[in-house]
Amino acid sequence: MGIKLVIADDHSMIREGLRQLLELDENLKVVAEASDGKEALEKLDEYNVDVLLLDINMPNMNGLETLKQIKLNKINVKVLILTIHNEIDYLMKAVEIGCDGYVLKDSDSNLLKKAIYTVYEGEKFVQPSLTPMLNAGLASKVEIDEKLNELTRREVEVLKLIAEGLFNKEIASKLDISERTVKNHVSNIFKKIDVSDRTQAAVFAIKNNLVNL
Repeated sequence: MGIKLVIADDHSMIREGLRQLLELDENLKVVAEASDGKEALEKLDEYNVDVLLLDINMPNMNGLETLKQIKLNKINVKVLILTIHNEIDYLMKAVEIGCDGYVLKDSDSNLLKKAIYTVYEGEKFVQPSLTPMLNAGLASKVEIDEKLNELTRREVEVLKLIAEGLFNKEIASKLDISERTVKNHVSNIFKKIDVSDRTQAAVFAIKNNLVNL
């Protein structure tokens, strides 16, 4: 039967267009379609699927949330993100969660088919035009991880409280330490994560998921 596909996209015209395009290849068969993430998970449960073409922006459950559930539930399917988003944040998040491939919707059909065959064979595929951005993002992540690893457990606690908007006196009270000690921690934190004020420190903490807003 060839490679069995599910297309998850909230636009019916896009799903239909992709189906017609892909099934020109006799080795590709679209066995089901889904209009959101929840429906995509239902289709994966209902059908034996090799590759899921997954949009990011969908109602009810978006693509990244769907990808998380697939990984959490250890569903045996290759996930190829097919999206309009070429921003580094979306790409990095998808890669971190564990997508098998990432392709933009405006790519040509040959590249999309190549991506499908590549992930089906168990290899990763990122659209070549996005590779420099991904490499830069991965290098940045390594640098951030190194900064986080330099922080002591107490400094992480203080940084989280800074991000929550607490002042030194409040942090001292909450952690049952002196305000002078808090000031020392704050100074060390600024040096280690290379920021110059509390706002930048808070942004760093939020971007790196140290606090839940």
